[in-house]
Amino acid sequence: MATSITRALGAFASGLRFEEIPAEASAIARTGFVDCVGVMIAGREEPVVGILRDALDVAGPRGEAALTFGPLRAPAPEAALINGTAAHALDYDDVALRGHPSAVLVPAILAEGEALGATGAEMVAAYVAGYEVWAELIAHDEDFHHEKGWHPTGVFGAVGAAAACARLRGLDAERAAHAVALGASQSAGLGANFGTMTKPFHAGRAAQAGVMSARLAQAGMTASLDAIEHPRGFLYAISPHGRMKDLDAPSRGFGQDWLILEHRLSIKKFPICYCGHRATDAMLALLARRPLGAEEIDTIEVVTSRAHAGTLRNAMPATGLEAKFSAQFDMAAAVIAGKVGLTELTDAFVQRPEVRALMARVTVSSTDEADPALPGAAPFDTVRVALRNGERLEESVRRARGHAAVPLTDAELRAKFMDCLASVGEGRRAPALFDRLNDIATLGAATELEAA
Repeated sequence: MATSITRALGAFASGLRFEEIPAEASAIARTGFVDCVGVMIAGREEPVVGILRDALDVAGPRGEAALTFGPLRAPAPEAALINGTAAHALDYDDVALRGHPSAVLVPAILAEGEALGATGAEMVAAYVAGYEVWAELIAHDEDFHHEKGWHPTGVFGAVGAAAACARLRGLDAERAAHAVALGASQSAGLGANFGTMTKPFHAGRAAQAGVMSARLAQAGMTASLDAIEHPRGFLYAISPHGRMKDLDAPSRGFGQDWLILEHRLSIKKFPICYCGHRATDAMLALLARRPLGAEEIDTIEVVTSRAHAGTLRNAMPATGLEAKFSAQFDMAAAVIAGKVGLTELTDAFVQRPEVRALMARVTVSSTDEADPALPGAAPFDTVRVALRNGERLEESVRRARGHAAVPLTDAELRAKFMDCLASVGEGRRAPALFDRLNDIATLGAATELEAA
C-alpha cells in the first residue's frame, strides 16, 4: 500500500468492491440509509431547506436528482447540498466518528447515484468507502475537535463524501486521491453556529463538496497528493493540540480491518444534540420510576463532561433550534411533556411559561472525568433532582439508548422512520419506502427509491 495517507485513501476508495464488504458492514450502511432518509424527509419543511431552495433557484421538475424524495429535482451537487441540510436540520440523524456521517454520505451518494444510475450495491460500497476514510482521518488525532471550534461533520464529512463519490464514479486511485485532497480543501464548519440554521448547512455543504470533488477530479483538476498529512495540510490545520500520530503512513490495518464494524452507528431517539441524550435518558428513567410534576421540583442538576457542557450552550433557549443545544430544555421537556420529540422542538413549546420556569431551575455541572471510549464524554451523565419536600433523586446513564452498544431494535428503527414521514404527511408512503431501503439486495437505483 502507498505510504502517503492521501494516496492510500484514494487507492482504498478506488479499489473497494461490494463483494469484499462483510455482510454486517453492509447492514450498518443500510441502517445509515434508512435512518438518514427518514430524517431527511422529516426535515424537508424546515426553514433552512426552503431558504436554500429559493436562493439556489435550481429546483424544478427536471434535474439529475430528487430533492428530499419529493417531486422537485436539481443538479446533483445542489441536490446533495439541499438534502444534506434537510437530513441534519432536525438534529435527529445518526452519530459516529465524532460527527454525523450518514447526513453527509447518504445525500451525496443518493444524488450522485441517481445521476449515474448506480445500483444499491454500488451505493452501499460508496457509503462504506466514505465511512472508512472518515474513520481513518479521526484515527490520527485523539483530541476532541469541538474544543477548537470545529464541527467535525462538516470538516471530516467533505473528505469522506469525496471518497464515496470517487467510488461511485469509478475513479482510478490517482484521481480518487485528488478527489480526497479536493474534499480536504472544502472542509468547514464552526461550533459557534450550533443552534442556528448554519449547523445543518455544514452537513449539506460537505455532501455537495463530495460530489464536486469527485467530478472535478474526474475532469482533471489536481490537488496535492499529500494534502491530508502535509505540515500545512488537513490534519495539522484542524488539530486541537497538534498531537497527531503516525502521519508517515495510514494506520496499521487500514483497508483490511473494517473500521465500520468497530465504530458502527448510534441512532438518535431524540431530535436534539447527542451531547444531551444520556442526561435525557436518565431523566426519563427517573420519571418512569418516580412520576413527578414540575411544581414538585425545586432544582435539577445535570452533570456531564466539560466538553459536552460547552456544546449544550443555550441555558435559556428562545427557539426550537436553540433548544436542541440546551440541557435545561431537555430536562424541562422530559418533565412537562414526558418526552423530547419533534412536537416539543418548536418555538411555541419552548416559550411556554411552565417550560421556561422549569428551565430556570436547571443547572449544568461539568466533570473532568473522561470516558476513554468516547472522546469528549464523561464516563456517564447524571441527573440529580431536588424536590420541594426535601427528597433527593438521582439517575445516571453510561450509554444512551440507540448507541451502538445498546442499539435500537428493528421495530424501533421502523417506528422512528414512520414517525418522521408522518410528521410531514407522508405516512401512507412510509412502509413501501422503508422496505425498499431496508433491503440491500433490491435497493435498486436512486430513481427507483424515489418512486417507491
